[in-house]
Order: sequence, then C-alpha cells, then structure tokens
Amino acid sequence: MVFQHTKRHGFWIGFIDFLTAGTFLLVYMQLGLQEELDAVLGRRTQRYGVAYLLGIPTLFLYTLVWMARISEELKEKAIELGIGGKLTSFWHMFAWNTVGILFFGPAIATWRFFDTLNKVEAELNRRYAEADPLP
Repeated sequence: MVFQHTKRHGFWIGFIDFLTAGTFLLVYMQLGLQEELDAVLGRRTQRYGVAYLLGIPTLFLYTLVWMARISEELKEKAIELGIGGKLTSFWHMFAWNTVGILFFGPAIATWRFFDTLNKVEAELNRRYAEADPLP
C-alpha cells in the first residue's frame, strides 16, 4: 500500500477536533485514516467510532486510552523501522490530553501523533519503492 498523505498538519487537526468535541476526528477517521492505521500496524484496529461511543459514558476516558494505545503501537512501529527523533507514546498522548488540556494539550498530542504517523508512512513508502522499483 502506498500512503498518499504523509504531510498531515496534526496540530490543526487536533485543534479543530478539540473545538468540535471530538467529532472532527470521528469523521476524519471514517474518511480513510482508520484503514491507513490498520495497514501501518498490520492488524485491524478497533474502529474509532466504537471507541468514541464507548467514550461518552466514561467522559471520553475510553477514547483517550484507545488513542494512547494506538500511539504506543505507532511508536513501536517507528522504532522497528529505525525512525528516530521525537515520537508519540502512550504517556505523551495521555498527559497532553489530561494535564495539558489548559495549554492546547490535545492539539499538541494530536500533532505529535500525526508527526509520527507521517514519518512511519513516508518510511514505508520509501521501502515499498525500493522493493518494487518501476521498470
């Protein structure tokens, strides 16, 4: 699979998502991001829509833990691919969305998540191009 979107601006996605109480990311996931995450992680992940609905009665704690777990898996994939630098993680996502909520924390957490996702997808695209060069 070739990933088309390797330059997402995660801060703005996170900021808009924060302003819309999470509904923006819900729609964004349905427009193809969920399938990309499945391809990157090599398994079918729980659908974000389900995590969002389960988050409502738990004051979105369930949704936060879901996102933090996906962030940790994404970090592990980046490390497996040899990607260095700042990467997202479970605690990074969790802390920015709780303690950092007064300081644009959710936007910062989402920015780091998409930064890591962009790096992983770009590296997978590079490896795919090397493995299957055009004639």
